[in-house]
Amino acid sequence: MIIAACGATFVLELLAGPRVGALIEAFGLIPARFSAALQAGLAEAPGGGPDLAIEALTMVTSMFLHGGWMHVLGNLWFLHVFGDNVEDAMGHFRYPVFYLLTGLVAAGLHVGLNPGSTIPTVGASGAISGIMGAYFVLYPRARVVTLVPIVFYITFITIPAVFFLGYWFLIQFLSGGAELASGDRNWIRNQ
Repeated sequence: MIIAACGATFVLELLAGPRVGALIEAFGLIPARFSAALQAGLAEAPGGGPDLAIEALTMVTSMFLHGGWMHVLGNLWFLHVFGDNVEDAMGHFRYPVFYLLTGLVAAGLHVGLNPGSTIPTVGASGAISGIMGAYFVLYPRARVVTLVPIVFYITFITIPAVFFLGYWFLIQFLSGGAELASGDRNWIRNQ
């Protein structure tokens, strides 16, 4: 269901065409906007005002948006490969709760480390990182059968799952570093 929800949301992004920037700005998590709403909400009354509730909701909605084909396919591939085993271990109710909670923790950490950022944050990477961590804890010695194309020869090899965990974190690190290096702080307005 999580994969279907992310896929359906990505189709909506594609259908939005040139309005995709407005969609991402509305439903993506923008740390500066969240931080401002949090400060205003704490100054007004316990529980915050309506702006804080809307910005808090973007912590969830941003988990279903993605920044392009490679982003969504990579996330959903890792979620499919590792998530089904974690779901089997946790159960059909606890698994989506765990997924959402780890996504919220990742979003909160991102806001805490980048409170002034105006770049919309989208993607399920934080929640999937939680799933990958749970997989490693639940199945520390597991191995994954992997398709390996070598020129025109295709073979399958068995690789320790910890290799894929390292690969996942390397991808996340490199994509985050590339985004920071680009220096494009107004990417949504440039579309």
